Amino acid sequence: MLRSVKIEARECGEPGDCAVPELPPGVVNVWVRSLDVPASVERACYELLSAEEHERAARYRVERPRKDFIVTRATLRSLAAAYLGTTPLDLSFRYSKYGKPILDGPLDSHFQDLRFNDLRFNVSHTEGMALIAFVRTHEIGIDVEKIRPQPDVQKLAERFFSLHERHALERLSGDELQAAFFRCWTRKEAYVKARGEGLSLPLDQFDVSVAADESQALLATRPDPSEACRWILRDLPTSPGYAAALAVEAVGDWKAGQPNASSLVHME
Repeated sequence: MLRSVKIEARECGEPGDCAVPELPPGVVNVWVRSLDVPASVERACYELLSAEEHERAARYRVERPRKDFIVTRATLRSLAAAYLGTTPLDLSFRYSKYGKPILDGPLDSHFQDLRFNDLRFNVSHTEGMALIAFVRTHEIGIDVEKIRPQPDVQKLAERFFSLHERHALERLSGDELQAAFFRCWTRKEAYVKARGEGLSLPLDQFDVSVAADESQALLATRPDPSEACRWILRDLPTSPGYAAALAVEAVGDWKAGQPNASSLVHME
């Protein structure tokens, strides 16, 4: 039985130029992708998208979000195809009841030998940056946010955060409060995305830490307190001006009293 989760951060350039490693059980690959690319790269990315994705791109009326979608989606296709030993346009996606993208397939018998159904991924992008995470078998969620000063932090916390989280933020001020707000936000988003339940999961039914450098940031879950032991939740190192977090399903028999998830994570 697998006992550890190793998180490896890697940078990805133009589609097709990323050296994809083997992805054994217990390893999470987190790819960092700059979205500030020249028009030539954007055009190359557009050619890797499906007809459905072309239609989605056309719905964006503002250039920057459209470009971010095109580059992020093409990078996802390129990386997933490399893990599976196929080409980006050979892949198709479906969506869960709550909108979480999932690899659809296998498209042909070739994928049966590539553990197609074992590959899990999640994607997040914000102004200037995308993060894409891959793992075998376990559910995963990732979130990245560009940090911008929020004058109404307490009002946002009142709307989206749990009572425990709001009380923790009330003790802070200034830059410390802003940093803690975005840590809390990305941690909650990563957990919700890993669960794959969208807005049907009330944000006040679980508590995350707002403190920095937490090896296990998921503090409590309701109504089932044992659910917290099922997940590893932690920050990801990223460029200055951004906050990012990763949630991944813990390994082993978590209901039978596995060690605290904070002892199961190693970062490279």
